[in-house]
Amino acid sequence: MTHTVHLQFEDYNPVALQRLCGVLDNNLNTLAHRLEVQISRRFDYFTFSGSLAHVARNALVSLMDIAEERDLSDDDINLAAVEAKTNDKQHIEKNNENYAYYFHTKRGSIGGRTPRQNGYIRALLNHDIVFGLGPAGTGKTYLAVAAAVDAMDKHQIERIVLVRPAVEAGEKLGFLPGDLTQKVDPYLRPLYDALYDLMGFDRVTKLLEKGLIEIAPLAYMRGRTLNGAYVILDEAQNTTPEQMKMFLTRIGFGTKAVITGDISQIDLPAHIKSGLKDAREKLDGVEGLYFHVFTSEDVVRHPLVQKIVEAYEAAELR
Repeated sequence: MTHTVHLQFEDYNPVALQRLCGVLDNNLNTLAHRLEVQISRRFDYFTFSGSLAHVARNALVSLMDIAEERDLSDDDINLAAVEAKTNDKQHIEKNNENYAYYFHTKRGSIGGRTPRQNGYIRALLNHDIVFGLGPAGTGKTYLAVAAAVDAMDKHQIERIVLVRPAVEAGEKLGFLPGDLTQKVDPYLRPLYDALYDLMGFDRVTKLLEKGLIEIAPLAYMRGRTLNGAYVILDEAQNTTPEQMKMFLTRIGFGTKAVITGDISQIDLPAHIKSGLKDAREKLDGVEGLYFHVFTSEDVVRHPLVQKIVEAYEAAELR
């Protein structure tokens, strides 16, 4: 059904309005394309037409707040479209299922942009072991790091341990140059990037030097017991069932663990079963564990990423 809604900004800042619309209304065109609506304007009076006309209106209102401060980027527009669409879908119901939770970091309050991201944050706060499964760009790793930073700042844990299968599950670290840290750094880069973004480079560097942030290739976890830590196992789809069992049995007192992965991007040899798939089958229903599944609707990267994910999912169902 096609709807038409209108919007007029009162006492607007001419510079902000120019930033909002963009050169030759390029920003309006980008938003219109993202939400598949038509947007027209006369000075500060906007008309939206389409099934998501009211969503586009709400997105433009939120973008005006940004335009009051600076120029808009394509990312700003895409994220505003995602958030407005999400808020419309869940109608901002203030109950336990839809209430928005936040992590507090140097960057500010980090919250979910979709209902499933909000559910994931709630799970991270309420469970000691959480599995985050879903495609790239859904925030499963970034939000896990934000949860760890928040827990450290609140003195709920003593250290953060970042774990990842090295060299695409082969873990042949001896063939790589440098010491252990230099060998495994490339495989932990997404986790580092999230830490730098949330804590700042200087603080992360100091915590690494003190051992309060630790990097650990999965193969080096055997025989350890982790107490008072926040442990994140990333790219868990590239673990074997034996490695996954080994990792899960390392969890000690006062420790929280998050296991993230995308079972559609398994790099293991065809004859080896993914430890993430195996864990989901064997541990589903175990009290205290939580499996959270994201979909392409939760992708908050470039809009083409969502379409790519959906295309691959459709191909797998044929």
